[in-house]
Amino acid sequence: MTDHALHFTTDLKGLEPDDWLAALEEVVEENGSFTPLGPDHVATFLDAGPQLLVTFENAADIRALPDAAPRGFAFARREGWSHLAIIGREESWFRDPAIYRHVDRLIDDGFFEDFESVLFFGSGAGGYAAAAYSVAAPGARVLALRPQATLDPTVTGWDTRYMAQRRLNFTGRYAYAPDMIDAARQVWIAYAPQQRFDAMHASLFTRPNVQMLRISGIVGRLDAAFDSLGALDTLLRDAMAGDLTVQRFIRALAARKTYSPYLRNLVRRARDRGHDDLAALACRAVLARGPDSHFARQLEQMGQPVPQQDAAE
Repeated sequence: MTDHALHFTTDLKGLEPDDWLAALEEVVEENGSFTPLGPDHVATFLDAGPQLLVTFENAADIRALPDAAPRGFAFARREGWSHLAIIGREESWFRDPAIYRHVDRLIDDGFFEDFESVLFFGSGAGGYAAAAYSVAAPGARVLALRPQATLDPTVTGWDTRYMAQRRLNFTGRYAYAPDMIDAARQVWIAYAPQQRFDAMHASLFTRPNVQMLRISGIVGRLDAAFDSLGALDTLLRDAMAGDLTVQRFIRALAARKTYSPYLRNLVRRARDRGHDDLAALACRAVLARGPDSHFARQLEQMGQPVPQQDAAE
């Protein structure tokens, strides 16, 4: 808690999309500003302390969070951070001229210069946008989870995901994310090396100011996984302070050793590579903590004995 902390409550959970957006506007207008950016995006700003968190988020993902509030709201209340969120109604990769114009206005107004430290954050499409738009605030920091460098098929045509989004314009303003981070103070790119396309995108961000944060055994949305591990808030605090290191990253994610999705993926990869002995060892380690039918079945499939008390659900 700081002297800059905002004191407000939100009641956004369980609302339909339009009602949620209206309620969000009401909350934000009492503590900052709410700016529609064309039909597909909005910008919300909470005016608090001299640290600014800039997030790029999808409305559906926000509504699925425990409090259905943009990620920076908790930091505005607990840490006194100011928060700028660019929110897409759909998964958009934030390639919208209305966003370009809004960011241009912020630059012209010297908005980012009013803050002592600025952190851009996003995951996936939001990670791409966090990197791409960070050019608006030279000296800012960036934490991007499994970002894409671009979906321009002439550059990353090898990525066979997101086929519909390839039709978006990934040329021109705020476009090729790896080029947009050159003026950033520090950049952290988190990704899972086993996810081939994510790793290929990450390799395009190789710059002197970039620290790669590799996390094995977690697939899909890293923000959701890190939330489940209780790690994401810690990573954001470390990144805002400029204190995030590989060692701190690994330490923050130590809970993955008891995280079921991580352990399931670990066993699957071991079996796929013919290391049934390692897979069985991992299964037994899980079952030693209590019954789990999935890991019991894995042992059975490998012809390994399963103690009756461990095999039960």
